[in-house]
Amino acid sequence: MQIPSPDSFEAESDRPSRQELRKLLRQKRCALSPQQQRHAARSLSRQLLGHPMLYRARHIAVYLPNDGEIDPGVYVEQARKRGIRFYLPVLHPIHTGRLVFSPYGPDTALRPNRFGIPEPLFSNGLERPAWAMDAVLMPLVGFDRHGGRLGMGGGFYDRTFAFVRRLPGLSPRLIGLAHSIQGMNLLPVQPWDIPLHGIVTDQDRHQARP
Repeated sequence: MQIPSPDSFEAESDRPSRQELRKLLRQKRCALSPQQQRHAARSLSRQLLGHPMLYRARHIAVYLPNDGEIDPGVYVEQARKRGIRFYLPVLHPIHTGRLVFSPYGPDTALRPNRFGIPEPLFSNGLERPAWAMDAVLMPLVGFDRHGGRLGMGGGFYDRTFAFVRRLPGLSPRLIGLAHSIQGMNLLPVQPWDIPLHGIVTDQDRHQARP
């Protein structure tokens, strides 16, 4: 990820905090109407179906939209016709703060986790570890074109994919999904933030790193 020069930053006191940015960007995406959300989901699907990073992917993690997140559901429906298998993140029952990925199909039984987000029942033996995914499509609160990602603040994806820094060859393609209105020129990032390979919105695609 490129590191901008100090001259490109505003004064520290003038920059909004990550919490303030998170609140602002969540408000923006939640303000989208149902019609705008449906249109964004269809546009996102078109962007993903032709994405070069996904050409050879056969095991892809997605998410169920919550709190105004852009919906990958239209893409999932279309990509299943190509034989792609999808997985949903599940809170790991032993390794606190980390995710594992469970198969997701039209008939998958779901139940709310402790955050109220539906997820498949944990069934040891069916789950797929993070390193075994071909690609991971993850939700964003905010993003910048350098691969910076602002999430909900729980750190689940960062902890789950922390191995990427030590073993980059095992990394699946990490692609963030968002509405285009969630983009920023430059996000304040932390040392533990795992940079993305790319970002896809309803309007465009950005490759962040090789």
